[in-house]
Amino acid sequence: MTRPDPVRFLRTEPSMAFPEGRLLALRDGQLHLLAPDGWTRLGRSRPDTATWLTREAAEDWCEREGWDLNLLDAVPATIL
Repeated sequence: MTRPDPVRFLRTEPSMAFPEGRLLALRDGQLHLLAPDGWTRLGRSRPDTATWLTREAAEDWCEREGWDLNLLDAVPATIL
């Protein structure tokens, strides 16, 4: 049995401002939004309309949108 990835990615639904949606990451129960200055903590509940992405789909999203792929490995861990 494999362990789940420590980070799961989601994409918000497209909007006029963000035709490809926004990238979200869930790590340790904490939701983060990819913003121009890096990952921004949002809270613990995900938007109902956000869809789960595989790591590969998140990489594809980053490439289409011009984001550095290393950001996918930089989602902050929750400090207890």
